[in-house]
Amino acid sequence: MKSAWTMLGLTLLAACLAAAPVRAGDTVEPAPPCDVPAYLLASESSLPKVTDAVKANKPLSVLVVGSRSSTIPGNEASAYPATLQAALKEAFPAATIDLSVELQGKSTAEETAGTLVKLVDAKKPTLVIWQTGTVDAMRAVDPDDFRTAIDDGVVALRGAGADVVLVNLQYSPRTETMISAPPYLDNMKMVAQQHDVPLFDRFAIMKQWSDAGYFDLFSTSHGVDLAKKVHACLGRALAKFVIDAAHLGPVQQN
Repeated sequence: MKSAWTMLGLTLLAACLAAAPVRAGDTVEPAPPCDVPAYLLASESSLPKVTDAVKANKPLSVLVVGSRSSTIPGNEASAYPATLQAALKEAFPAATIDLSVELQGKSTAEETAGTLVKLVDAKKPTLVIWQTGTVDAMRAVDPDDFRTAIDDGVVALRGAGADVVLVNLQYSPRTETMISAPPYLDNMKMVAQQHDVPLFDRFAIMKQWSDAGYFDLFSTSHGVDLAKKVHACLGRALAKFVIDAAHLGPVQQN
């Protein structure tokens, strides 16, 4: 299992730190498009507390509960939570947007679920964005147990007074032979539907970008530069997803 964790660390974008320096005379590639099919950013679920906060001109407090792929070590300002905050501020320039990140490292959904009420009590977020699934898939946690943990976590967050957005696994073609993602993706989708909470399908979005050739997610040679580009696109897509789910009007994706 240790070797599997090592391999995964080498393939996850957040842990790729071997970026090659740009040499004189090198051609700098333009930023790739961040296009996302509309159906991947559509949700029938809503975020009423986010809606009320923005319309009432109250501070919007966002808590991202995630793992290593929620950050870029040494480049946190380029990770998707920071990009998400910047995009929300751009969309709502008159609003106060507070965002904090709680990294759960190697915690499973069950381990994280047990900390959620304490986190909400301490930080009083309007919205909790819970990114999970990869650790459970790597550890081959029973999918039914995973589903129960997600269910318990969503119930706890709702009971503590926060809106919830679930974010599923990160897509990496290099880990497809190492972990079985579908049972965890399916269970997150079922819990989201059961509790009527929005699910940001990070896995499908990143796979679409990979299939379209926007990003070479199979290569390990692009390092931090690739991670920054992917995180920038994810943050903007997630901002649009949140704004649309809160029925707060269109937001521009650059």
